[in-house]
Amino acid sequence: METDGLFSLAQPELSAPQHAAPAAGFGTPAADAPLPVRMRPAGLDELVGQQHLLAPGAPLRQLVTGSSPMSVILWGPPGTGKTTIAHLVAHATDRKFIAMSALTAGVKDVRAVIDTARNDRRRGGPPTVLFIDEVHRFSKTQQDSLLAAVEDRTVTLLAATTENPYFSVISPLLSRCVLLTLQALEEDDVRALIRRAVADQRGLGGAVTLTDQAEDHLVRLAGGDVRKALTALEAAAGSALAQGAKEIDLATAERAVDVAAVRYDRDGDAHYDIISAFIKSMRGSDPDAALHYLARMIVAGEDPRFIARRIVIFSSEDVGMADPQALLVATAAAQAVQLIGMPEAQLNLAQAVVHMATAPKSNSVTTAIGEAMADVRAGRVGAVPAHLRDAHYSGARGLGHGRGYRYPHDDPKGVVRQQYVPDDLVGTDYYRPTEHGAERAVGERVPRLRRIVRGLGPRGASAGSAVRAAGGAPAPDASQSSAASVSGPPAPADGPEAGDVETAGPASAGEGSGDADEGSGAPGAALAADEADESGPGGPADPPATGTGAAAAGPEPGSDEQRSDERGDAAGKEQP
Repeated sequence: METDGLFSLAQPELSAPQHAAPAAGFGTPAADAPLPVRMRPAGLDELVGQQHLLAPGAPLRQLVTGSSPMSVILWGPPGTGKTTIAHLVAHATDRKFIAMSALTAGVKDVRAVIDTARNDRRRGGPPTVLFIDEVHRFSKTQQDSLLAAVEDRTVTLLAATTENPYFSVISPLLSRCVLLTLQALEEDDVRALIRRAVADQRGLGGAVTLTDQAEDHLVRLAGGDVRKALTALEAAAGSALAQGAKEIDLATAERAVDVAAVRYDRDGDAHYDIISAFIKSMRGSDPDAALHYLARMIVAGEDPRFIARRIVIFSSEDVGMADPQALLVATAAAQAVQLIGMPEAQLNLAQAVVHMATAPKSNSVTTAIGEAMADVRAGRVGAVPAHLRDAHYSGARGLGHGRGYRYPHDDPKGVVRQQYVPDDLVGTDYYRPTEHGAERAVGERVPRLRRIVRGLGPRGASAGSAVRAAGGAPAPDASQSSAASVSGPPAPADGPEAGDVETAGPASAGEGSGDADEGSGAPGAALAADEADESGPGGPADPPATGTGAAAAGPEPGSDEQRSDERGDAAGKEQP
């Protein structure tokens, strides 16, 4: 059974000799084998890099020497030596070595190896080492077939994977193996291997030389992948010899390999690491770093819709009300990805990324919804106040639904004193505006709105917030605090201009008389006067409409309260 060209799967035989030869593909490489294959280390001392795993008594050294029959999973990026280590294990001891690739092997092949290893063990034969390359490609059932044999050491498992085994290998198999993490090789390690390949008889045997600039170019292109470095060296050497040259210069190396491979697995660590760095760069207001990670994802072939979704989420999670236009920019970029597609849509994504990175930041929306959901999950829900309940169906009025509802549009300011939250959440603050960007104007508006809606005096403050901080639910009276409030209704106006702020609530006393006339159609009056002299039902002289008191009695015929009730009924009919 042929695999991916690195080795062949030798079918096990029940009558295996006491000292089995290495599996096919793990013998001496042919003269025309690729340079990375010819340059594989012949012994542990030739292994470059991974010094953290090669100390005396370390698991990797014990595995190669055969001093301990432990099962091992090798996890690391391509070109870090996983298959090389398998070759060292195959040649270092008299253990029987069987190799297979998860790309082509199935449960039947695994069970055949295990049955043969069990029979050999009963006859006193050598222990069996089973090497599985790309083990993450095994299904759960295929991995399950290994469990019993690994646990009782019928076979010693040596598995290699480029993907995070915590995601791709089942937990029972992980718990039976030692996980060894191989790191990408350092530049000095790659440079040393390139020089060895140029001089060694197994490699180029001194047929060509390499200039310093060409060597630097190959090291840079490798990105820690020694297989890529040696493949590029072989291509450059072939190009130089074809031209009758004995030296590989920078121009020759660039012609041979001109693009660095981007290490990026869409389902593994690189995927999560790069998108994490991408988001954190935008959050940290570094547009250059954000564009770098965007480019890495685009070049690696990441789904642009995934990138667009993350930008849309970021626009509300990390920019929020500090720049309300950010959400529009993000959703427009996502739509452009759908309508235009790549590669042109990379310009739309880049524009959105620059906007997010340079926008003022606020996570107040994220914090507010998080606190609100935490309260709901904790059981702080309460009954919907009667005057806010749906009143469009027959019999609802008899239950008191909608009675006492005040229609904000009937008030010149567009904001009225009225209880909107359940009784046990009165005075609860969720939304806390920051001083960043456009949210500064919102931060000035929200306290004004809360003072009117909650019926507080001008700049009123009391122990309401303190009670909330202690976990209590203050009574709905006029002494409740609005200093750190966050749960009021959204501002009726859209922008941060002075006129918009005043539309939501006139300026408070002491803020300057110029604010008094800036409302869009609102009477020119200071906030203190508005708060102290609200006319109509629900003013400071009246108790606020609550979930219990508003249903006690019906409104007077033809009164403002009756008209508000009718408006509430109409609003109810529009609801699904």
